[in-house]
Amino acid sequence: MPSQINIKKVEQLTDKFKNSSALYFAKYTGMDVIQAAKLRMEFSDNNVDFLVSKNTLTKLAAKNAGYKDIFNDILNGQIGIVYANDNPTVPAKIIKDFKKNNECLEVVGLYFDGMLYDPSKYKELANLPSEGELLTKLVCDLNSPMTKIVVCLKSVMMKFASTLASLQDQKK
Repeated sequence: MPSQINIKKVEQLTDKFKNSSALYFAKYTGMDVIQAAKLRMEFSDNNVDFLVSKNTLTKLAAKNAGYKDIFNDILNGQIGIVYANDNPTVPAKIIKDFKKNNECLEVVGLYFDGMLYDPSKYKELANLPSEGELLTKLVCDLNSPMTKIVVCLKSVMMKFASTLASLQDQKK
């Protein structure tokens, strides 16, 4: 008979599977406590959850969430799962930054937009511009035509004013 702790853990993981916009499966073999604490802090600061649980409980939770057996090949060994809550690209950027100084984390799979991807997909997501960068680019692109019109009108007005000034000088 399963223990109450395991039942609650499966329920918690099932909710995470159902409510996440993306799932990153990562091997954390060789990660020490300090590295794990830094990584968890970075994830939590960005509204992302990194949970480690027994693979059997994780498989059961995935099955309860409607994923059937698609993660069974990935869930072998020391696997932690990164659950993206809002923005599915945020974990990829955090993992990429973490891997610059630490070799102990390896993405082994990514579930995003209804498909299971190989580990290289997270690098593509990590290289996408952030929401702020995209908004800045949009504003600049929208502002560019207006700026050009203003410069053009200002140039015409300056030429007109200089022509009037030279006519005034000629009449004096």
